[in-house]
Amino acid sequence: MSEKIKAVIFDLDGVITDTSEYHYRAWKRLADEEGIPFNRDDNDKLRGVSRGECLKILLNGKQVSAEQFQEMMDRKNEYYVELLKQMTSENILPGAKEIVLELKKRGIKTAIASVSKNTRTVLQGTGIENLFDTIVDGYSVKNTKPAPDLFLFAAKELGVKPEDCAVVEDAEAGIEAALAGNMLSIGIGPEERAGKARYRFEKIGDITLTKLLEIINS
Repeated sequence: MSEKIKAVIFDLDGVITDTSEYHYRAWKRLADEEGIPFNRDDNDKLRGVSRGECLKILLNGKQVSAEQFQEMMDRKNEYYVELLKQMTSENILPGAKEIVLELKKRGIKTAIASVSKNTRTVLQGTGIENLFDTIVDGYSVKNTKPAPDLFLFAAKELGVKPEDCAVVEDAEAGIEAALAGNMLSIGIGPEERAGKARYRFEKIGDITLTKLLEIINS
């Protein structure tokens, strides 16, 4: 690991913004329409994985045709995008914007790397699309988290070696992706979900600038 981190790559949902309730409501609506039991605990299992993988988890072995599968994915996304129209800067998690701005002041590059194909819609809705040096999303790579491809692509776009990057993630799949990419991992959330990260905080607001600078310069 390099002595000095040159870039910090952030996951979006649950790290910078909070759209988890919108995801839950969209998946819940789809599940209800399909007669599939679904609650908030089930929704937690969908954190950090692609829409297709989420639907596989939701179906729990239920067989559907390729056409039905695609239609369900499209329907969920339609519900979710409709809910995203409600987004404002209020959906930015406390402390997130401040941390990014402080990093940029110190010449540390920043990126968003999210499996969501609605990443830019979320960033536009919250007014922070121009805050990051690069944005990569579900359209950027074929293999999503826990494969490291998304983070590796972000590092390439930033012009920074993977080992000189830190990743801030709230999902186990994302933390595994950071580790697989040989990047410094900073987990956000409870031990059972973010415990594999090298460093862990309960929420993004717990990461003070002093703590983050200590981590990325250690």
